[in-house]
Amino acid sequence: MPLHPQAQHVIEAIDAAGFPQVHTVTPAEARANAIRRRAMFNAPVEPVAKVEDRKIPGPAGQIPIRVYWPDPSTGIPSATSDGTRLPVLVYYHGGGWVIGDLDSHDGVCRALCNAAGCVVASVDYRLAPEHKYPAAPRDCHAATSWVADHAAELGADGRRLAVGGDSAGGNLAAVVSLMARDAGGPPIAFQLLIYPVTDYNLDTPSYRENARGYFLWRDDMAWFWRHYLPNEAAGAEPMASPLRATDLRGLPPALVITAEYDPLRDEGEAYAKRLEEADVPVTLVRYPGMIHGFFGMSASIDDARKAVAGAAEALRKALR
Repeated sequence: MPLHPQAQHVIEAIDAAGFPQVHTVTPAEARANAIRRRAMFNAPVEPVAKVEDRKIPGPAGQIPIRVYWPDPSTGIPSATSDGTRLPVLVYYHGGGWVIGDLDSHDGVCRALCNAAGCVVASVDYRLAPEHKYPAAPRDCHAATSWVADHAAELGADGRRLAVGGDSAGGNLAAVVSLMARDAGGPPIAFQLLIYPVTDYNLDTPSYRENARGYFLWRDDMAWFWRHYLPNEAAGAEPMASPLRATDLRGLPPALVITAEYDPLRDEGEAYAKRLEEADVPVTLVRYPGMIHGFFGMSASIDDARKAVAGAAEALRKALR
């Protein structure tokens, strides 16, 4: 279908505000611009029962995390039979492994927390280029292991643990699922992959069709990869490109969300197909007319709210 009018409006508003494309600036400038840009499109944040910032042990020092507990007034049924423990989602933010932090995805985490009726632990993993691959996946796996080990402390049920993320965060959720399977833990019940980066390959049909003009450009992704990887050869490793893993059997069930006008569309859908071929239960949902990043634009795009609701429903079903 044609580009959705609401997505078009977002692109026009960004252009009118004079934001440069990511690939034309430094990482520091890109981070500052992202903070300014998200103020334009973020909806008012939802109240939750409690939010707590913590620091937990990581492979290279402490990792900041932000933990959210759902507002019980939503009426979402989620506790176990004893009425005390909630399922938990460990969330990794997007931003090309270069941009983003706990604040950038605060609204998304609050919305998922309430709508899914689960504890959410958002991970502030180390960013590139200061900390190149594999720093981010190692941080994310360590944080997920900590949440699983300390679930009772958080009022959560470590047996009902999901991972999720958008874009680079979706990449990290897929990678952590592979790492956990191969390391024998932590046990992961579900993976929520929102327009995930799955392959170091900038020459898919969706990259060619959506190379420019749809929020995320092909040149932006080349810039992100260049800052993330220590060398080009590392892009072929499954911890960087999970689509290149030789075996996807035994991974957690997944929901994969893609957007029609997104350079990452094809690699997300290819990963869903690989999961299906490996007998992993997977649901693929493509949002027609949508652009990369729409999931976090609920103030401007109706389909963002639909996508969050759909993701929350999938989490509830998987984590019962």
